[in-house]
Amino acid sequence: QVQLVESGGGLVQAGGALRLSCAASGRTFSNYAVGWFRQAPGNEREFVAAISRSGGTTDYADSVKGRFTISRDNAKSTVYLQMNNLKPEDTAVYYCAATAGSRVEVTRRKYHYWGQGTQVTVSS
Repeated sequence: QVQLVESGGGLVQAGGALRLSCAASGRTFSNYAVGWFRQAPGNEREFVAAISRSGGTTDYADSVKGRFTISRDNAKSTVYLQMNNLKPEDTAVYYCAATAGSRVEVTRRKYHYWGQGTQVTVSS
């Protein structure tokens, strides 16, 4: 089993930046692909970004391409989400999730382990 803890959320003005972290513990972190999802009030949880086990492959939702960057440091068992040029519509609770599969996954049901989430609020 893998335990995930997100951090780095907060309140930022539009155009600002935040870096989220997802720290893992438990089994060998490098055996898991990791994704970031977000959920705004009244909305479904949606895919944001994902990274493969080695970090060599990434994928992004169209809404964040060019603004967000996902990366990982397997030595630290941590995945990061650098969010630049934030917009009010990025406001949501952000969750990281892990899957034992080797592929980068964009589908929520493919992930087996989830963190508790961190709130990101972007003011206009």
